[in-house]
Amino acid sequence: MITKPFVCVLLAMCAAAASAGATEPSCVTVREGWVRLPPGSAPMAAGYGVIHNGCKAPVAVVAAGSKAFGEVSLHETTLVNGVSRMRVVERLPIAPNASVALKPGGLHLMLMQPEVPLAKGGQVPLRLSLEDGRKVDATLTVRTDGPGAGAR
Repeated sequence: MITKPFVCVLLAMCAAAASAGATEPSCVTVREGWVRLPPGSAPMAAGYGVIHNGCKAPVAVVAAGSKAFGEVSLHETTLVNGVSRMRVVERLPIAPNASVALKPGGLHLMLMQPEVPLAKGGQVPLRLSLEDGRKVDATLTVRTDGPGAGAR
């Protein structure tokens, strides 16, 4: 008889703890997120934005994913002896109160194996995984050019 009330109290405490954690704002955010609309039915696209660490401790992005793509990874384009090269970035550290820009010609997201067709103005969900196990959700807007391109 004592077990039933104890289980109910325990479940209520777990639900309260889970809802408190779910409403707590993340100190890591993605701003100005966008995906360049690929030509035709290209099997990949590139994603950009600014990842900001507003936490008091350093963080590291160790993975990325999206329901709209079968595979998502961080890449960096560099120029070596006049040749553009791209490499996978397995760990992206971000200092406290610092930001990292994902932009064309530098760090970016490679979005491969599209699950849905992309259209200008569409939204792409993104989830970054941090080294400490936390997840950061964001939305990327599908564009033909980067933010502010029309103002140039």
